[in-house]
This record gives sequence, structure tokens and C-alpha cells, in this order.
Amino acid sequence: MKSRLVALLLAVVTASALAAAPASAVPASATSAAPVVSCRFTPTPDNPAARPVLRPLPFALTRGTVDITFRFNYGPVTVRLDSSGAAPCAVANMASLVLQRFYDHSQCWRLSDSERLGVLQCGDLYEVEKGGPGYGFPDEVSGAETYERGTIAMGNQGPGTNGSEFFIVHSFAHIPAQYSVLGKVIRGMDAIDRMVSDGIVPTDPDGPLDGAPAHPVKIERASLGW
Repeated sequence: MKSRLVALLLAVVTASALAAAPASAVPASATSAAPVVSCRFTPTPDNPAARPVLRPLPFALTRGTVDITFRFNYGPVTVRLDSSGAAPCAVANMASLVLQRFYDHSQCWRLSDSERLGVLQCGDLYEVEKGGPGYGFPDEVSGAETYERGTIAMGNQGPGTNGSEFFIVHSFAHIPAQYSVLGKVIRGMDAIDRMVSDGIVPTDPDGPLDGAPAHPVKIERASLGW
């Protein structure tokens, strides 16, 4: 069992390094930022992992991009995560979870379409805000974050509670700069638009249009690349 875990860890490290350092990576001489930053992934025994996964390594690269494709039942959506942005640990975390198949065969429990918030929220395996990876990590924000259409960012339940939950903005999110921005959708926004067009079952019938997708939205598989 130990050897299998070690092999998986090596695979995660190798694949993450390869994915995060493509030809577009910024040379170390071109920036004053360190090429690697430390990360802190802390176990959450009160919220154990919904699926068994290893915590990511306690560091992340700050160069390059990582493409991830979520294959929804509505079609593929590809996001480009930016390791050189404000949230390199969050990028490394998502790549690790994808490599370990955490998101495969999961459901997105929340969809909103109000003047304040237009997002698809995924990454919780049991229900809204329940069913994470069994650990958390701090927010990575500069205070200048904006959440326009196509943004992918970490969801949370308060400061320092990042795990597996994320959201994709389909219109705009007028929210404080308290959510770590991972990157942008580069393919498949039409699939998300169709999810919104199919409707929402609001949690509060008298409140904003925010609740479960009228037609279940599922991630059939997530993988690196296209």
C-alpha cells in the first residue's frame, strides 16, 4: 500500500511539474518572484475526505499555465489555470485533485443567475458545501480580484477554508475580492450557458435565482489538457 501511495505521489508531482511549465512559462530572470512558493494544506478531521486523496506537496510553481478539461454532461469545458497569478497553491491543488480523479462522476449542486451573482458551483461531492478532500488551505488574494464572465475561482465557507469547491462565472459575480482566482475558461462557455438556459430551482422561491440546476449538472470526468 505504501509503495502504491508513493508511486501516486510521484505521478502527481511529475505531471504537475510538466503541466505547469510549458513553453509559455516566464523565465526566472524576467521576474523578481520566486519560482516556487510554500503552501500549507492542513487536514480537517471534522470534515474527512469524501474520496481518499493525498494532500498536495507543500509547495507550488509560480510559472506557466495548466489546462484542465471538465467533461460535463452538457459538453467539455476547458479552463486555463495561471500559476503565475495570485493563487499558485490553489492551482497546484486543483491539478492534484484532477490527477487523483477526485472530481470524476460528481455533481454541481448550485447555479445562480441574479444581478449580484451568476455562477456555477462545483467540487462538493455530497451537496452544497459538503464533501471536500479532507484538508483546507489559506486564501490567496491580492485584493484586486474581479470575477467577470469566464473566471474560475475557489469557493469557500469563510477565510482559509479552501478545499475542492470552485465556481465558474457565467455572467458576473459582484462579490468581495475574497475568493482565490485560478484562471479563465478558454473553451466551452456555451455549455455553461445551456445549463443556465435550462433553468434553476431556487432555494428560496421569493429570493434571488439561486439554487439547484433544473437539469442535473454532472462532471463525468476531469483531466489535464484538452
